[in-house]
Amino acid sequence: MANKTAAEKLATIQKGYTLEGATIELGAAIIEGEVHKEAQVRLPLAMMNRHGLVAGATGTGKTVTLHMMAEQLSTAGVPVFLADIKGDLSGLATAAAASEKLTARTESIGQAWAGKTFPVEFLALGGDGNGVPVRATVTSFGPILLSRVMELNDTQESSLQLVFHFADKNNLELIDLKDLRSVIQFLTSAEGKDELAELGGLSKATAGVILRELVNLEAQGLERFFGEPEFDTAELLRTAPDGRGVISCLELPTLQTKPMLFSTFLMWLLADLFEDLPEAGDLDKPKLVFFLDEAHLLFDGASKAFLDAITTTVRLIRSKGVGIFFVTQTPKDVPADVLGQLANRVQHALRAFTPEDAKALKATISTFPVSDYDLEETLTSAGIGEAVITVMNEKGAPTPVAHTRLRAPESVMGPSSEELVKSTVAGSALLVKYGTAVDNVSAYERLTGKAAASTGAAAPGLPPVPGVVPSPGASRSQADVDAEARRIEEEILGRPSSRPAPAPSPGPERVDSGRATNTPRTRASRAPQRSGPPAGDMMGDLAGALGGALGGGLKSMVRSMGTQLGRELLRGVFGTSSRRRR
Repeated sequence: MANKTAAEKLATIQKGYTLEGATIELGAAIIEGEVHKEAQVRLPLAMMNRHGLVAGATGTGKTVTLHMMAEQLSTAGVPVFLADIKGDLSGLATAAAASEKLTARTESIGQAWAGKTFPVEFLALGGDGNGVPVRATVTSFGPILLSRVMELNDTQESSLQLVFHFADKNNLELIDLKDLRSVIQFLTSAEGKDELAELGGLSKATAGVILRELVNLEAQGLERFFGEPEFDTAELLRTAPDGRGVISCLELPTLQTKPMLFSTFLMWLLADLFEDLPEAGDLDKPKLVFFLDEAHLLFDGASKAFLDAITTTVRLIRSKGVGIFFVTQTPKDVPADVLGQLANRVQHALRAFTPEDAKALKATISTFPVSDYDLEETLTSAGIGEAVITVMNEKGAPTPVAHTRLRAPESVMGPSSEELVKSTVAGSALLVKYGTAVDNVSAYERLTGKAAASTGAAAPGLPPVPGVVPSPGASRSQADVDAEARRIEEEILGRPSSRPAPAPSPGPERVDSGRATNTPRTRASRAPQRSGPPAGDMMGDLAGALGGALGGGLKSMVRSMGTQLGRELLRGVFGTSSRRRR
């Protein structure tokens, strides 16, 4: 390799990056210190769902790389999700102005540059910032992700899963933190001691530890991140009227005080997409590209269950048309099982100031294919806005390693004005759906007997639902059993039920939980709250009711759902509920 001439190295890169179909243009190759604009380095758009890694030391240009890639993805009609940690990415909504220095750079790499704006949706976790509030219910967040936020150990995490199982089995909806707190308080009370004993693996002492950690979360003000209306992750898949992909920019002004919450919420978004999206196979372009910044926060001190769930999600979500780019300082920040799924590499400069840095440098070099470059020298001497790149070509093989001077973004590399951000949020259709928090009847109200505060009119297109809880002695009608049978059949078989629907009645036949919602889909997890027989007995009744519709082969499975884990068997890889309102 070392004996190749510069012309031969140039020819290798030109051949390796001559691709058919749509591409993301990354920049021009640098060979022996000289930029060659005739050797363009690019990434096939169809390979963006093969996942990737953007790495490099602080200050080497990782954020600008995300910015530049997001612009081109949007132009290609691909929606993008970005986490804006430093506030710089809001500049996507403002066209950049040309300068002498910028023009010289773009001309040197053969970039036809023009200042542009892009369609941006500003989001904020729980409304912590200027963006449209993003919330999740405790039920949909699930016990594994919540354990991560609460930093529980493996035993406590398992116990929390039992609490979720108890709530599922008893139709106690966990919407916000006070709902979960009330369930745990009930289990540790004299009234709930028999229920606690039946759970077996949950001790009163462990329940007390979980309760204490939950109270700590509330004391930190994190209760605002959990609640309704829950954010519908399908909003991330939108395109603008002109066909460009919408760039969803999540504002994180308080990341430094809540890093675990930030990283875990990003995995909730991915887990929700994973559960919802159908298999898509090989697409000409991805449905969504998700940039997961500060990726090391996900993995530091993570439990085995959490790591396994991440690995499963990354491995399988590709076939659903979603590409994930992990953004961090070195590849060693990412577990090997996950790193092995990241086919596209954009490696900015690394520093080797300490023995630990030197080890990280060697580990990084080992992840690249054999190349014509001295990677140790190249990675330690690369300038800002340069990176060492290898991606997957259209045939699924790695492209040649190329030291690359990266393209410049066409929008502002910095924050947009606060006035522009606020006006964009004020004009967003999402603000109508998610701007105002609602608090309806759920586990807290059911266990304490307190009525929920009024939340105003129901969402457009949905009838108002009376906030009345059925009396403890209410009997379960055949219509209820049939309705539950149809629901389970649809969830198991993934198609409309073959059982006939009941004829419409002139008035309400059943009283629901009083949960109005502003979310755009009706989530199946918000099943009507019912009293009557225990969930296990109800599931046993449903096994017989489902016999004709599903056949005898599934009767035992449905019965086991009631007698073993009940509805919890329908939870996803993170323990997230697959029956949320859609």
